[in-house]
Amino acid sequence: MPAQGKHRRPKSISLGRGLAAVTTGGAVLALPVIGATSAFAAPAPAAAPQAVAPAAVVAQANSAAKAAPAKHSVVAGETLSKIAREHSVSGGWEKLYEGNRKIVGSNPDLIHPGIKLVIGAKSAASSDDKSSKASPSAARGASADRADRSERIDAAPVAKAAPAVEKAAVTYTNDLDGWIKESLAVMAEQGIPGTYEGIHRNIMRESSGNPAAINNWDSNAVKGTPSKGLLQVIDPTFQAYHVPGTSTDSYDPVANITAACNYAADRYGSIDNVFGAY
Repeated sequence: MPAQGKHRRPKSISLGRGLAAVTTGGAVLALPVIGATSAFAAPAPAAAPQAVAPAAVVAQANSAAKAAPAKHSVVAGETLSKIAREHSVSGGWEKLYEGNRKIVGSNPDLIHPGIKLVIGAKSAASSDDKSSKASPSAARGASADRADRSERIDAAPVAKAAPAVEKAAVTYTNDLDGWIKESLAVMAEQGIPGTYEGIHRNIMRESSGNPAAINNWDSNAVKGTPSKGLLQVIDPTFQAYHVPGTSTDSYDPVANITAACNYAADRYGSIDNVFGAY
């Protein structure tokens, strides 16, 4: 049997009543005046939520701090190749040179002690590539505009793209000037330091520019390993410092120069630092 429900009478609000007399054309009307005797308080405004930094912003700041490039102060005898190996630079000495071209100059083989290289610097070219990419929304807008125009007018014939021009192979003269320049190109690829002036100076002292020169009277000749070629390299040294991609003949001008410069870089820092017998 369901229990008998108890109903509570709603609490009435006490109202004050009165009469107001209004005169309309001589007649007096009695109107009730009702005034509420109780008031309701307005709700308190909600507290503003505290701003919380998104986790992605914090993570981005931390990653930016970790990605900050380091600096390396060059000391005598160092090369871009050696510095790149020590700092495990991705891309080798070429990437290191690309990011420090303004500091090093046009010759990557010649770096001066005291200059500060930035390890991990981004090249200007990569920044330009990023800025040149259009946003997806802009690309969609451009596509829609082209489609709309194609419906209204006949499309103009598209010109065929010109074929890519193949890069001409570099040729070198078969003389002392050409041998030195070709050797410098190989040295640049291998990260071996040296300049035209330093190589030419030592060649003129050692062989007077004769690639077939040989020394048959010094202590090396007595041991059975005479000095040979433009930079007078003995066979054991030539074999130890031979540069891949060049001839295995120690009399070959380019092979002789690059092997001698590779040896000088290992022992003296650069062929530019050699001013006598080495």
